[in-house]
Amino acid sequence: MDPAERAQAARARVPRIDPYGFERPEDFDYAAYEEFFSTYLVILTKRAIKWSKLLKGSGGVRKSVTVKRYVRKGIPLEHRARVWMAVSGAQAQMDQNPGYYHRLLEGESSSRLEEAIRTDLNRTFPDNVMFRKTADPCLQKTLYNVLLAYGLHNQDVGYCQGMNFIAGYLILITKNEEESFWLLDALVGRILPDYYSPAMLGLKTDQEVLAELVRMKLPAVAALMDGHGVLWTLLVSRWFICLFVDILPVETVLRIWDCLFNEGSKIIFRVALTLIKQHQEFILEASSVPDICDKFKQITKGDFVTECHTFMQKAMAFLLP
Repeated sequence: MDPAERAQAARARVPRIDPYGFERPEDFDYAAYEEFFSTYLVILTKRAIKWSKLLKGSGGVRKSVTVKRYVRKGIPLEHRARVWMAVSGAQAQMDQNPGYYHRLLEGESSSRLEEAIRTDLNRTFPDNVMFRKTADPCLQKTLYNVLLAYGLHNQDVGYCQGMNFIAGYLILITKNEEESFWLLDALVGRILPDYYSPAMLGLKTDQEVLAELVRMKLPAVAALMDGHGVLWTLLVSRWFICLFVDILPVETVLRIWDCLFNEGSKIIFRVALTLIKQHQEFILEASSVPDICDKFKQITKGDFVTECHTFMQKAMAFLLP
């Protein structure tokens, strides 16, 4: 079978819409994905058995060396929401505040907040069939509720662009409004403090930290940036703000988030450095600012980021100071 026939056969076998409701893009490499997934499916099956044993009969998931190792190797989809809720502290917060989420939605609202959220609803995942107005049920209403409740809960942040994509992913995984709210609170309030505040000090600080890490670990890339006067915020701000949503493939993003909820923001540095190191020679070919920007877009595509298990192994092997 020649490559064209193989691609056509793979297209017939691999669904056009992925398990999370996203339509695969026109240039999607069905043959390469099928080859990867046939191997990854074996890994997923083994992980599912191990996780089922770990969770069987336990009162809850507690952070430990074993859980850290398991999380780094990937959480099966059927256990993901439960584990995220546990390791992030979101479950504890929800248990300590029964009914709080619903009281927020039933209380006094803010027309300014409502308008800001509504403006972004139709821009959230236009390639996901579950977020379209024609969907039944349409997740736009769920997304609106979660973002509105969070804006009322944390009025210092309110609503910030990028939060819609994060909340949308949480809804797709938990399939539960209240759990999505508490996971969003864990991310915005504790794991990534000041990323989404008006001044975004946490975000700016972490981008500066990444620049310093590149200077230490990948000095040639740092020299290229300095030589062209390129600000790191121009290249990686969306990586940080959207936590790689709509930048890397969905399964890879979820594997990153598995570790983010358990270990905190250092995972973002690991992922960013892994992307840059893997494509260092390609990046160094750039001869202008637009060329550098284009290469940073290209390194988030292709087999390396699709093969999420190998990608995460490399990211976790990256030594941070």
